[in-house]
Amino acid sequence: MSVASPGSPERPRTPRWYDDEAGPVVRPYAMTRGRTSSASRHRLDLIALVVPEPAADDPDADQLLSPEHVEILELCDDVPQSIAELASSLDLPVGVVRVLVGDLVEDELVHVTRPVPPAELPDVNILREVINGLRAL
Repeated sequence: MSVASPGSPERPRTPRWYDDEAGPVVRPYAMTRGRTSSASRHRLDLIALVVPEPAADDPDADQLLSPEHVEILELCDDVPQSIAELASSLDLPVGVVRVLVGDLVEDELVHVTRPVPPAELPDVNILREVINGLRAL
């Protein structure tokens, strides 16, 4: 911090982009190494479930992962979590979580189960006809 000399006007302090209570701040682009998408060929919807693979229990894998990757694996260990749940639990933007989960998919530490697209769901009318046919038996 500079001290103003007598008789010179004091320079205004430059505002800091963080406060003392926040602690160290890591920008999202630093967590993703500047990437906005992962190399994963999977589309990671908000409701897609992240399920850990058996290889995720390997202690050597933790040494190669960032703290955020490890935290995702820990959150999914007991119960599969959706991308939205992970973003909320980690307090990170969804885009960052998608990149991090994509990294884990590429490393075969997790797999992602996608929701069934609406076009592939059975037609309601067909289901009603099946029910009516079963009742007729």
